[in-house]
Amino acid sequence: MLTGPILTKAQETETEKAVSRTDKKQEKIKEGWSFGALPAVSYDADLGFNYGAIVNLYDYGDGTIYPNYRHSIYFEVSRWTKGSGVNRLYYDSRFLIPGIRVTSDLSYLTETAMDFYGFNGYRSAYNAGWEDDESEDYLSRVFYNHDRRMFRFKIDLQGRLLTERLNWIAGIGLYDFGIGPVDIAKINEGKDEEERLPDIPGLYDRYVGWGIIPARESDGGFLSVLKLGLIYDSRDNEPNPMSGIWTEAVLTSAPTFLGSEQAYTRLTFTHRQYFTLIPRDLSLACRVGYQGTVAGRCPFYMLPMMTTSVLTGATIEGLGGAKSLRGILRNRIIGDAFVYGNFELRWKFYRTVLLNQNIYVALNVFTDVGKTVKAISFDREAAAAAASAEDPSFRMEDYFPGGGDAFHLAYGAGIRIALNENFILALDYGFAKDRRDGRQGMYMGLNYLF
Repeated sequence: MLTGPILTKAQETETEKAVSRTDKKQEKIKEGWSFGALPAVSYDADLGFNYGAIVNLYDYGDGTIYPNYRHSIYFEVSRWTKGSGVNRLYYDSRFLIPGIRVTSDLSYLTETAMDFYGFNGYRSAYNAGWEDDESEDYLSRVFYNHDRRMFRFKIDLQGRLLTERLNWIAGIGLYDFGIGPVDIAKINEGKDEEERLPDIPGLYDRYVGWGIIPARESDGGFLSVLKLGLIYDSRDNEPNPMSGIWTEAVLTSAPTFLGSEQAYTRLTFTHRQYFTLIPRDLSLACRVGYQGTVAGRCPFYMLPMMTTSVLTGATIEGLGGAKSLRGILRNRIIGDAFVYGNFELRWKFYRTVLLNQNIYVALNVFTDVGKTVKAISFDREAAAAAASAEDPSFRMEDYFPGGGDAFHLAYGAGIRIALNENFILALDYGFAKDRRDGRQGMYMGLNYLF
């Protein structure tokens, strides 16, 4: 699912130039309603294989703003073999309300085995053998998982402020989380004895029992989240810009007077910049960001959510995984504040028109990096005492190795196949530099990372 910016006069001029160039290349200018539809067959190293259906409808009007569009409606119903489910309806338009961009999302997302590796990056140990059933250290394949079910409804509005490229954003999101341990009995249904999971507490259960995750957060909760921010956008094209800047600073706040069970405020700053190296074909895309709690206490289940003005996937979570640090375990780096960066070369090496559809194929190579800069506070000694009373064989270094966090680094490459500039199939393969972050990950889905 891709989205388009509010067009400024400068951007309209760029669009006209783009249309002229596409005429020279004999590409087709799209008019009216068009759609991309495909079975939701994809893969994520953290989620497994995905199956279901995706439909994305685009209204290009009379074609004068192509490849931008008037309306986009995205619908997905899919399931992942590791237990996740996506039920999502998303709408995006800059023409519904004149001068205002409207985006809305209604989703119900389920995770029977949500990744959880503790808090504060390398301050929490990761033992790969504990979830490897062929290792002599094996505990459970879902030791680093818990159950999560999330209902989300959100509406965001964007409008111009002072200059053509500066926009304000305001919105509200309603979130209802259900959190709990992995349902071992359900997973074991119908399995042979040797394939059954042992019924032992995972890391999430232990964090709850040791008091690291407060009781009031342990089973989820309801949040009404307000959003307010500024966006500077000079990109020449949103799905895959060749030049320009996209920078935003956003405050999100969950006040109790709107029904939130916990009050907090978070600040997110994200800067993205795109450099043309070879016109139309080769670009360098860079993203750096910060997100942190500036007031109150953000519940642990909301900490992985990365705030952005435009939600380009069912979720944007991290750090670690398909949407942030490719090749690193999903949500490996969870802190009260974190920084990250993504640096990517993108080469469109082949273009054609097939069945009246404009198609290009592109390669990308990338480096992703991130770390926590503010730790989630908890009493390690009290947690260790509770753990030792529960299990005399408990060793501090198995869970809390000491020392601080450091930069987590990943690198890799990928390929993109784009239909009419907006519907983009994606494949990335990333490698973690440090085994404490896992080894590697392959991700098949939609869109460029940013």
